[in-house]
Amino acid sequence: MGKLCGRRRPPARTAVASCRGDCELHTSCGIQKCTTDFVSITSHLNTALEDFDLEFCKALRAYSVCTYRNSKVCRGNLVYHSAVLGIGDLMTQRNCTKNGPTSSTYSEITRDPCNYSGHTEMREHHGREKTSPTYLFCGLFGDPHLRTFKDHFQTCKVEGAWPLIDNKYLSVQVTNVPVVPGSSATATNKITIIFKSYEDCTDQKVYQAMTDDLPAAFVDGTTSGGDEHTRSLHIVEKVGGKYIEMHARHIGTTMYIRQLGHYLTVAIRMPQELVMAYGESQDLQLCVNGCPSSERIDQSGHLPVPVLGKLLPWGAASHALSGYTLETATTKCHEKMHVKDIYFYSCVFDLLTTGDTSFTAAAHSALQDVEALHPRKEHWHIFPRSGDDGVGRDSKFFVSFGHLCLILVAYLYDFFFRL
Repeated sequence: MGKLCGRRRPPARTAVASCRGDCELHTSCGIQKCTTDFVSITSHLNTALEDFDLEFCKALRAYSVCTYRNSKVCRGNLVYHSAVLGIGDLMTQRNCTKNGPTSSTYSEITRDPCNYSGHTEMREHHGREKTSPTYLFCGLFGDPHLRTFKDHFQTCKVEGAWPLIDNKYLSVQVTNVPVVPGSSATATNKITIIFKSYEDCTDQKVYQAMTDDLPAAFVDGTTSGGDEHTRSLHIVEKVGGKYIEMHARHIGTTMYIRQLGHYLTVAIRMPQELVMAYGESQDLQLCVNGCPSSERIDQSGHLPVPVLGKLLPWGAASHALSGYTLETATTKCHEKMHVKDIYFYSCVFDLLTTGDTSFTAAAHSALQDVEALHPRKEHWHIFPRSGDDGVGRDSKFFVSFGHLCLILVAYLYDFFFRL
């Protein structure tokens, strides 16, 4: 264990304490290296990816093997014993088997050209230190409501075909159609996605979904891009004809597409540096720059909702058909969503506009997608407020929902006063 002082060899448990003067304790415990390797291997993993548990378990087994190799030299090291206990707890939590494949070292993983998280060339240009990528989220659902990559939230018309994303790696186009005659409200009934060819990872792949036709394959009939070993791009069917996921490892992108009622929703998580990889002719992207002001339903800070039984002009026809009052719409939305954030109020607005309860499910699922894909938990919920707090949120939208809250209070006050 080391050089001991004095003529007599003390008991092992007091060896360290007995050293004085020039005595040195030399150890070769490698627990710090084991831990560093584990952190490096797992730091690139994305919990939203389908194979997260598989890869995490492989990393835990590699960590366990490393600690076992150091068991003798580390037997008196508290950090070592803490690591061993921690590995056991994590393996139990993730239902990992003790026997199975293990991860290679991080330096080997980074050589995978079809794993975006392992790309060293994208984050080591010009001598910069390697850093973890920053991910952004965009979602479109309902009537339709848009959450941009900047966490701005807007309600728009955008009838016809519009680009959500259009950059060097990915194009996503949505087509929106009117929901109710006489109303400006639209919803998405078609989504076209193009994964552009990328080195040796995948050829160009096109996917298209329409109402009542949500396939679990690309238009060429395949379910993946690249060779069968890398699976750099693949589609996973979660609920037949109703919910699919797309995982593009080569560009670090995950996409959820759902059909709820007669309309489609889409949620996307993508690395910031790839989101911004577009030219001047590609600036019309709803996820990047939001809806044009002429397409905003919440323009001038007001959503057209009923006030004490009276309707704003444009909504008269749609509300007459909806069959919902502000009170009943609020109650219906509260059944699925207990937090009164923008998703809750979007649900209320959609019910008042269309009377279609599938929009309630769409708002609820949209929030679930945020929780699954948005990288920052503190930004999952956006709450209505008057004014702009200057933290990347759309002031017009919050003013409009601030008005909606006041309307709700006034409506309830009038209701109970009449009782």
